[in-house]
Amino acid sequence: MNKQEIYDYLKAKGITFEVTEHAPIYTIEEMLELGLPWPEKVAKNLFVRDARKKEYYLIVIREDKRFDLKQFQEAYNTRRLGFASEEDLERILQLKRGAVTPLGILNDEQAMVHVYLDEDLAGGIIGVHPNENTATVWLQFADLLKLLQDHGNDVHVVSF
Repeated sequence: MNKQEIYDYLKAKGITFEVTEHAPIYTIEEMLELGLPWPEKVAKNLFVRDARKKEYYLIVIREDKRFDLKQFQEAYNTRRLGFASEEDLERILQLKRGAVTPLGILNDEQAMVHVYLDEDLAGGIIGVHPNENTATVWLQFADLLKLLQDHGNDVHVVSF
């Protein structure tokens, strides 16, 4: 799904959302420089895979947190992890670099990606890209969680 298809999908599901259009951005730092309405609700998204490229994970954390691959491996008993390639990102989530988002899970046709959402983002709104890095969609965390679960992916809300 592209940006407009995401908007249409959210509307069809009856999900209330707001959109902030902006220039393309590639990092959390660039996003925070935009002066967005709720910068503390912006999600940082990391697409990682195990060493065998068999298991893929989308890690969604609050923008001000650091993510430790080794700590995640130990906590969730995974094989050694590394960041997924741009080719994997495009093949599995149909996303480009800089546009990683939990809404990309809706493009995961095999529902193979394991999603881990930071519980510090739960309750209230969350800001994520609509599968393109030229806008931020603001929606309720509970609505996002339900969308991901209904899609069939393995979804966890955890403490990072």
